[in-house]
Amino acid sequence: MDLLPRHVRPKRLKSGQIAYYYDVPSKYRKLECSVENEPLGADFAKMTERAKVLNEQFDEWDRARKGLPAAQGKIMPTYGTVDWLFREYKISDAYLLKVAPRSRPDYEWAMDQVCDTRTKKGERTGDQLVRRLSPRAVDKLYKKFLTGTGKKSLKGEERLRTAEKLVGLCRKAWRVVHRYFPAEFDNEVPNPWLGVTMKVRAKAEKPAVTRDEVYTFAWGVIDEYPEIAATAVICFEWLQRPENVVMGHMKWSDYRAPSAPSTIRVVHHKTNKIAPHPLEEETETGVVRFYAEAEEVLAKLPKLGVQMILRQVGKAKKERGQAGAIPWVYSSLNHAVARLRKKVDGVPAHFTLDACRHGGMTELEEAQLTDGQGRALSLHQTQKSYQGYAKRSQARMLSATKKRHAHVIAEAVAKSLANEEGTNVRNEAPERVRNEKREFPKSA
Repeated sequence: MDLLPRHVRPKRLKSGQIAYYYDVPSKYRKLECSVENEPLGADFAKMTERAKVLNEQFDEWDRARKGLPAAQGKIMPTYGTVDWLFREYKISDAYLLKVAPRSRPDYEWAMDQVCDTRTKKGERTGDQLVRRLSPRAVDKLYKKFLTGTGKKSLKGEERLRTAEKLVGLCRKAWRVVHRYFPAEFDNEVPNPWLGVTMKVRAKAEKPAVTRDEVYTFAWGVIDEYPEIAATAVICFEWLQRPENVVMGHMKWSDYRAPSAPSTIRVVHHKTNKIAPHPLEEETETGVVRFYAEAEEVLAKLPKLGVQMILRQVGKAKKERGQAGAIPWVYSSLNHAVARLRKKVDGVPAHFTLDACRHGGMTELEEAQLTDGQGRALSLHQTQKSYQGYAKRSQARMLSATKKRHAHVIAEAVAKSLANEEGTNVRNEAPERVRNEKREFPKSA
């Protein structure tokens, strides 16, 4: 299920049904926002469609409030401008099929950053014609991206990562839209963002948590938030992406189904692949359960619907059962994790749902699985993408050092044996010659 649109809140009715309402935040209402609040009904698809229209009206009012040019507020931007280019990019398959719903707000923010950047003459970049942006012009824009207008610019800090993301977005959007509208681009340099020289930055490595830290957190919050405890365990053990868990891609029908009672099917929405993870194996000595503790966590997770991860809302939620069950909003779940980790002893400050998945990937490498075995569990399509998740932890470094040390010892032993054999050969040859009895033929 998709995430709720902006300014939409769910409410459980007396009948137990979930209805949706569009509520403009009070701070904008005090500024005399012209968009009215209204009920959106209980149909999720119709609610999403109506909320999109209302949010467009809100954005139009908000831009006018900020004093931006009227063209920016139009639903159809001026043809051939940067605003127009980003609009075409957002309705292309390259955006709709490749950009995940949880990443789209970041893309929207980045596009606004590019379009609202002012030139030396004070003009918006979004109002400029695409064909007029030369390589020299985009180099100057990159320098402006580095400084920005936020807190870092006031401190004199450069936004290396932000500027890198903005250039990458422009490079891709220019390439996609150029395929459909080549006449609107410069003939000699259709994509001026290719080859932009960017400053080198030290790339921060995403944190990963250990198995002990995951289960310390899970057992610490399971009584109050069993769905959050289960989400952390699922991300770690079965390497599922957190947003996929929250958006309903983990279903009870995939866990020990009658057709496969000893497996859990993990659907990776990003790659459209299914990983049937075995849960147990029968041996001569009995049944070996591979995820015993994880299944203990799932046993405490209430079944509120088809999806595994649902939250209960409303008063006396535990007594009302399924009536008040709705999906978590991904950002809200992350905020809840950040709040709860502070209450559980032994959980580090960098504990997140992403860190749980990264920790599970790192454990695969620490277990010395081959590349093929690891990708069979994670379903990464390429070796490069798989390697990016496994952290170079101390355990991996120690394992590699031991293997290298063992190789050195083996080589030394082999050389020593070869030397001994050579010495024996040299010593034995004269002895055989001296002791050998030769028979000479008798003369006739």
